[in-house]
Amino acid sequence: MIYDNLPVYKATYDLLLMIFQLNRNFQRDYRYTLGENIKNELINLLVCIYNANSNSQKAPILAKAREHVVIIKLQIRLLMDLKQISIKQYAAAAELIESVSKQLTAWHKSSDKLVKQ
Repeated sequence: MIYDNLPVYKATYDLLLMIFQLNRNFQRDYRYTLGENIKNELINLLVCIYNANSNSQKAPILAKAREHVVIIKLQIRLLMDLKQISIKQYAAAAELIESVSKQLTAWHKSSDKLVKQ
């Protein structure tokens, strides 16, 4: 399966685009620190999704991907608390993060079942 057709990849990519658009409005202090960190975590997450899709040993890669999701979730919450994004923008980002998280969890569970068979 082509990785960029995966719904989890698309949702993650959409979140990355959102962060790039929002980053322009961050205060300078946050644009080059927190904004860059989130973009890097999202890119790392996309790489994990690609690697998991093309590797037979998916579980450790998906576990790493889920770690990236936790970090991204925390940092986006921090953006809201620092008043760099609105509650509405946070809600839109949180919805995408939740979608990615659920898809990665389901993928991880299904790959574990395949390994155990």
